[in-house]
Amino acid sequence: MNKMRSIIAVVVTGLCSVLSTTVYPCTNFLISKGASADGSTMITYSADSHVLYGDLLYIPAGNHIEGSLIDVYDWDDGSFHGQIRQVAHTYAVIGNMNEHQVTIGETTYGGRPELQDSTGIIDYGSLMFLALQRARTARQAIQVMGDLVAEYGYCSEGETFSIGDPNEVWIMDLIGKGPGRKGAVWVTRRIPDGYISAHANQPRITQFPLNDPQNCIYEKDVISLAREKGYFKGEDKDFSFVDAYAPLDFGALRFCEARVWSMFRRAAPSLNLSTDYINGVKGAEVMPLWIKPDTKLSVRDVMELMRDHFENSEYDLTPGVGAGPFSCPYRWRPMQWAVDSVEYVHERATSTQQTGFSFVAQMRSWLPDPIGGVHWFGVDDTYSTVYVPMYCGIKEVPKSYAVGTASFQKFSWDSAWWVFNFVANYAYSRYCDMIVDIQKVQREFEGSFLANQPEIDNAALALYKQDPRLAADYLTEYSVTQGEKVTRRWKELGEFLLYKYIDGNVKDEHGNVMHPRYPESWYRRIIAEDGEHFKVRKIGEQISH
Repeated sequence: MNKMRSIIAVVVTGLCSVLSTTVYPCTNFLISKGASADGSTMITYSADSHVLYGDLLYIPAGNHIEGSLIDVYDWDDGSFHGQIRQVAHTYAVIGNMNEHQVTIGETTYGGRPELQDSTGIIDYGSLMFLALQRARTARQAIQVMGDLVAEYGYCSEGETFSIGDPNEVWIMDLIGKGPGRKGAVWVTRRIPDGYISAHANQPRITQFPLNDPQNCIYEKDVISLAREKGYFKGEDKDFSFVDAYAPLDFGALRFCEARVWSMFRRAAPSLNLSTDYINGVKGAEVMPLWIKPDTKLSVRDVMELMRDHFENSEYDLTPGVGAGPFSCPYRWRPMQWAVDSVEYVHERATSTQQTGFSFVAQMRSWLPDPIGGVHWFGVDDTYSTVYVPMYCGIKEVPKSYAVGTASFQKFSWDSAWWVFNFVANYAYSRYCDMIVDIQKVQREFEGSFLANQPEIDNAALALYKQDPRLAADYLTEYSVTQGEKVTRRWKELGEFLLYKYIDGNVKDEHGNVMHPRYPESWYRRIIAEDGEHFKVRKIGEQISH
């Protein structure tokens, strides 16, 4: 079994695909160089699925015999798709970032079901990681992805990809051509310098320039196929990828575009973006593909953007009866439900309980690649995770984050994913109190990592000038040590939370047991529902109905 096949077989839990019409997973944010505080580019990705175990993939670089073949297995269900030609040399990959800092994320949108081709060899997950192993730049990754699906066929649903390197970030909308037609149609646009973008399970590219290859690249059949299928009539300049291949519906707006809107409104409150578009108001202005943030974003800012429950908006998940007495901003599935034949929904926020893993990829052009690329990696819910720095030049990953330490079906205290889930799932029971304790430790770690980053970079750079291997060893030891430290500390945090909040009590800093009341609003809900039943009355007093 070759290395590629071994890795795919182990990580068969998959990445992020829409499992039904009521599940909308995954969120990506894209930050251009001119929009970041330090001049880096950034891409974020939350891989969300109710059956996804979060671990950190490591694929070493390799040299391969000319003419050799590799097996391609589906990244979601593990089924064998076929064989493709291997290239002479493949690059090392940490998570979703390769040794040249190229990073790729994705969100599935589905689109026209008749365009899926089950005979294709390349699925969306394999497409991402094959490109990471073969590309030194974002533009080269786009070329590799286009060439792979053209030669071997594409078998997944519609996907939007984030593709970045230390100088550029691109958004790519892609969908198959239909049964028996090899390849895919796609459009990719470079995010202008100084701007940011996002996507969340809905393609974002509408009209695009037809003659600007520096900033927009597209597959030759993208418009003609839409005409042939009857998805589009009109002049080429008026063609919209979204309208042709994934027309908007309620779910696309409320579950998907709403997450983009929330990121935009937090990064640029001065725009005062309306919710009319999200709410499907007729004639509402379409949300832009990219915006300019009010201030340049730091890595810390971007981490915080990934932590969102629509707070302080009309979609806020923290108030209301659905949040319970302790303002839990999570709603258990299904997201869509009906009462008396009327359909209702719960909101779908960026922070969600079913996240397997997420990252903030920081790509820096002024440093050698092994030092410049930092894959800030976290497991479980973005709101309560810790983003740990994994430099792209490392040669191994922490055991607690590694593939094979545990699985979705196998609990282990050695697994970061299971430890973080242990803490988060307990916190849901008294969320507004426990999240304060969780974020105290979270911010201690992330604050320390960010404060120490210049020192770590400089030490690694000095070693790199002596011998790149010394820098790799140093960064490997640093990243592995921090990952294991976080896992150990998070287990201790879980034990502390159990001690502090056991049986609905709360202990103060001296260990004294207290019995805090429910929030006043919750008592009033109880009274409104059946206050007479709970009312204290004198013996013999008549109960009124």
